[in-house]
Amino acid sequence: MGQVPKGLIVTLHGWGANADDLASLSPIFNLPDYQFIFPNAPFPFPNSSFGRAWYDLRMENMYQGLAESRQMLIDWLESLEYSTGVPLSRTILSGFSQGGAMTLDVGLTLPLAGLICMSGYLHPGAATSVPSSFPPVLITHGKQDTVVPLQAAMRARETLESLGVAVEYHEFDMGHEIRPEVLEILRNFVENL
Repeated sequence: MGQVPKGLIVTLHGWGANADDLASLSPIFNLPDYQFIFPNAPFPFPNSSFGRAWYDLRMENMYQGLAESRQMLIDWLESLEYSTGVPLSRTILSGFSQGGAMTLDVGLTLPLAGLICMSGYLHPGAATSVPSSFPPVLITHGKQDTVVPLQAAMRARETLESLGVAVEYHEFDMGHEIRPEVLEILRNFVENL
């Protein structure tokens, strides 16, 4: 049996991508003491055979599947300590785009080490329950993001700060993407937890 990692970093992909989409980033993070886990979303993406979705984002089915996806993700995260030996208190939940929205939705309800939301947003009505304490949150977003407008990140920051969440917030000159300078901010955030 190998050594238990310092922590887990669970990263949730965006709408229409899959677990492989972000897995290639793990060596670039340069966090060798952490174990990275990249789960697939539970639902098939309607427009491709390989894509996955945490819930539907098409206008006619907006947010369909969110409640089921939320519960599956919570149950799975709570089971990780059994399979990895790492408790939730040393687990960081992160995500890109729709995965970032799921990170904020689910992560604020669990005793996690930290949350990282890249180019994400808050679901309508999310972050209304008030646990006794929240994990610290890192929000990164592109100023030229045409998929998830910058205003979504600004609203998420304002909402979370109003609840007393410690938020680190960064805007970048980029679109809907993850650039090396974002990964550097992420690494610093993780190392300072």
